[in-house]
Amino acid sequence: MFEPWVRRVRGAEQVREIKAGLQILRTLSPLGPYFPDFLTPPEGALGLKPAIDAIRATPRSRLRRELQLLSASAPLPGWVHSLAAGDAELLENLGDALAAYHRVAIEPHSDCIDAAMELDRAHRSRVLLDSGVEGLLLSMRPLMRWRPPVLEVHYDIDRDLRLGGRGLLLVPSYFCRRVPMALADPGLRPTLVYPVNHDYVWKCPLAASRSSDRALATLLGSTRAAVLMAVGNGATTTELAHRLGTSLSSVSRHTGVLRDAGLISTCREGVAVLHTKTPLGAALLGSGALTASRSAG
Repeated sequence: MFEPWVRRVRGAEQVREIKAGLQILRTLSPLGPYFPDFLTPPEGALGLKPAIDAIRATPRSRLRRELQLLSASAPLPGWVHSLAAGDAELLENLGDALAAYHRVAIEPHSDCIDAAMELDRAHRSRVLLDSGVEGLLLSMRPLMRWRPPVLEVHYDIDRDLRLGGRGLLLVPSYFCRRVPMALADPGLRPTLVYPVNHDYVWKCPLAASRSSDRALATLLGSTRAAVLMAVGNGATTTELAHRLGTSLSSVSRHTGVLRDAGLISTCREGVAVLHTKTPLGAALLGSGALTASRSAG
């Protein structure tokens, strides 16, 4: 599934920058069923730096508690005990390792990642508006099964998470695999991280390619500019045809070019096809380039 990403990361000139920190990251986030919750602080919603700052400021009592849980599943190197005691240098190194990994392995592919997130967000929001919370939870099959009042998820550990009126935060993840995951500590805000639809994860282009350049050159014209603008926060092919007063076949042809150029993403929503702008498409709309293309077209 992620082989294209793996090849690009391994071939990156800066890959040496992350090798030193990989041992830290592999130790603290193994493939097993548990990794410490302090590595995913809520401050992450504000960006990478606030997240790393929050990780470095984790109280010693929490470090000790969560790293003891980690050590219960596998033997750990001696430096982990120093980290559990709040060693400032090790916390600094952990933050540096996370920042370097993000810089080399994540940031260069942010357009593709953001496009997948926006597509999932548009799809889930649309289902929520059309069918309510019941419809949204039912639409999460086969990742999870809604059997009121219980949301069932396949996982390696048998556990119950009781919301107690706190609500449930659903978080789409680009790299989450197979099954959704919850925070281990039941006292934290109930959160369920789920994988985005892997059918379209890698359909957006990874960096510019010659085919994308050709598609972008084909794009310049008033009709496709109008289609891109009409997509708005998400629209089906039928809705675009209605908004533009044109045929379904014409819309399909133009959305195909926009998709090949990396300006929109497309996923199937039942019998309909939902289109959303990618970050590149949104940036192009905001750049004023389409205003010129309309007058030229």
